[in-house]
Amino acid sequence: RWLRKRVWHTVRWYSDTERLIQKYLTKMGQLVLLGAFVGALFGIDTRKTLGSQMFGLGIGLLLLGILALPLLNLPQRLRANRKLPRYATVGTPVSYKIELINDSDIITPNFTIREQITIPYPKLQDFLDIPAPWEAKVNPLDRWFGYPRWSWLIQLGRKVEPPKELVVGILAAKAKTTVTLTLKPLRRGILTLDGLTVLVSDPLGLIWRQMVVTPPTRLIILPKRYIIPPQRPAGRRRLQPGGVSLASTVGDSQEFIGLRDYRPGDSLRHIHWPAWARSGTPVVKEYQDEYFSRQALILDSFTTPERVEDFESAVAIAASFVEPLQSSDNLLDLMFVADRAYTFTGGRGLLSSEAMLEILACVEASSEDFSKLDSAVRQHASALSACVCVFLTWDQPRYNLVNYLHTLGIPVRILVIGNSAAKVQISILPNLHFLDPEHLELGLANLA
Repeated sequence: RWLRKRVWHTVRWYSDTERLIQKYLTKMGQLVLLGAFVGALFGIDTRKTLGSQMFGLGIGLLLLGILALPLLNLPQRLRANRKLPRYATVGTPVSYKIELINDSDIITPNFTIREQITIPYPKLQDFLDIPAPWEAKVNPLDRWFGYPRWSWLIQLGRKVEPPKELVVGILAAKAKTTVTLTLKPLRRGILTLDGLTVLVSDPLGLIWRQMVVTPPTRLIILPKRYIIPPQRPAGRRRLQPGGVSLASTVGDSQEFIGLRDYRPGDSLRHIHWPAWARSGTPVVKEYQDEYFSRQALILDSFTTPERVEDFESAVAIAASFVEPLQSSDNLLDLMFVADRAYTFTGGRGLLSSEAMLEILACVEASSEDFSKLDSAVRQHASALSACVCVFLTWDQPRYNLVNYLHTLGIPVRILVIGNSAAKVQISILPNLHFLDPEHLELGLANLA
């Protein structure tokens, strides 16, 4: 464990160095630096090889480039306006336009633009405790040093494939131009774009001089979604005490339908005081409970770090069901556990489909016990018309929950990611589907 900590610090130092080189050196500058390094490596004995001259030439060129940087005129009055979409979706490339405006009275030098996106480093504890799923297959030396694990954790934190640098060229005085950049979202969540950077190279084309022209901004990356076949109508409509408003407020506020005379036993809270003052007799407000369909989308967030990809698949499947289940006549309860149990209700004037997808974009795996989700579902079960359960495993606690819903007459569709070894009581449970993580589209297409 002590050695792994040393490896973490060493690999992080190496990654910092690599990022600095890529940030401040052009492709040609990186090639010159590599040549200088090779010259230093093979030119230790200056009497036998000419490698030392190669090292001196490379370092000299880089120093000349650095000394020339203050002489470069950056386009100080250059403005940029990003036109980002509201959302992006995992796996779907996103193109957005950037308007570049030169407010100065002189033309700009040749410049390049780059979108700065910082990829977070893995935490030390994650590096020590979370092995890559395929780590057992790598050679013992790589597994001992841990660099494949570092690369895998870096990839997990990489939400997007950043746009390539774009050469804009010269921009005339008081002129503007529009360019297009394309990024590819890789993982759901909130992506922070650190800032659009203008790059101008030294006369030798080795070193970048940089200037940030836009503030940081955020882009919400929604989960990947699959095509879901048309679903059967939800179970029977159920009485919802308090009507639709109960889904978004606390208390017994029912659907108001009119006024009527006071009858003994009516709550004083329902008296309509202005009508009483006009008529001189007690008048109360009359309410009506409503019947409508309320469906639950239950997401299993209890998993291990080794199954992080299966959890992402479960979130994508849950996101695929949001729009088919949520219609103008239905309510949809999204239920999962993070630090505690959460229930978000959409439909009929409550949360929209986009808002529900935003929630799923930010949901994280939980280290809590499944009993928390079990308890939350049982508390809401009496108001539910149907359920869709997206599970990461199939075991006795999950079977008990589904069986309880069946006893209440609630139709349940169970989707389990992967082929679980503990297939409990499969024969008596309808609508139980095991989905292969590598062929999710095919498995979901068979749900009709």
